[in-house]
Amino acid sequence: MGKMNVLAIGAHFDDIECGCGGTIAKHILAGDDVTMLVVSDSAYFDRILKHGRTKEQALREGNEGAKILGVKNLKCLEYKGRVFEVSLKLVEDLEAIIRELKIDTVYTHWIHDVHQDHSTISRATLTAARYVPRLLMYQSNWYIPAKIFNGNFYVDISDVINKKIEAIKAHLSEYKRKGEEKWIDFIITQNHAEGVKLGKQYAEVFEIVRYLKEN
Repeated sequence: MGKMNVLAIGAHFDDIECGCGGTIAKHILAGDDVTMLVVSDSAYFDRILKHGRTKEQALREGNEGAKILGVKNLKCLEYKGRVFEVSLKLVEDLEAIIRELKIDTVYTHWIHDVHQDHSTISRATLTAARYVPRLLMYQSNWYIPAKIFNGNFYVDISDVINKKIEAIKAHLSEYKRKGEEKWIDFIITQNHAEGVKLGKQYAEVFEIVRYLKEN
């Protein structure tokens, strides 16, 4: 398979790094063209925890995370989080980028994720990327879903796990909110568990919607 045009889609800044940051780093090392697309501006304020982040802060952290992974093309659609839904506009916005960049491989959220923004993005992606030959879904949080994630595509990220963790830590506002090392420990443990299944140190796992192997 030759050079790939990859699009990683996340609802918020940090989702991509958590769910498929290692795989993105591997694509960069392989010489593939990679674009990270964040749908929401990721601004929020938690009235209970008295903690939040501005869209400017989220963008700064997102740029730093992408830079660490080696991604030069980071886009943000600046939707407002927690209120957007699967709409014609959202689908068309995603599809326009897919067509413009001639994307042949898409990574997006798992459709049964319990976070409403994540599942919304997944459903919109399924329509927008309907002609893309390779479409895979990732998990990016520790919430317990009602359905089982059917991980059936593994990527060995043993050589880039440190880069993935560094990229996640670049999202300082979320890193502090989620308990700093607790958040990192969860991701490392999860990736290690997936790697051990296949005799590797660390791996990311995806649920395939479709995957065309080309010569």
